[in-house]
Amino acid sequence: VQLQASGGGLVQPGDSLRLSCSVSGSGFRGVNAMGWYRQASGKQRELVADITSGGTTTYRDSVKGRFTISRDNAKNTVYLQMNSLKPEDTAVYYCNAIITLSRGIDLAYWGQGTLVTVSS
Repeated sequence: VQLQASGGGLVQPGDSLRLSCSVSGSGFRGVNAMGWYRQASGKQRELVADITSGGTTTYRDSVKGRFTISRDNAKNTVYLQMNSLKPEDTAVYYCNAIITLSRGIDLAYWGQGTLVTVSS
């Protein structure tokens, strides 16, 4: 099982970016909660937003109203639409998914990280 993230880049304050993360591989029978975390230089990794398989979402306070998490269950893909980006959003963004393996256990998997830089 692999998670492949994409969509990061260098943008100016106020701009938008859309991150994507897809689950691929074999040996799993379901994708449960999916989420996005970020880690700024010198800081701990923090949850940005997550979404259950049924579509229930949560956000950290600092991104509410600016970021939107969504998913396409048919494609095993999670998205993060980021609008009105601020310099403090600069970080490496990681996707995470709780995956039910074929043998029935749930494991957490991480994507490789994609860098988002917000700077003028």
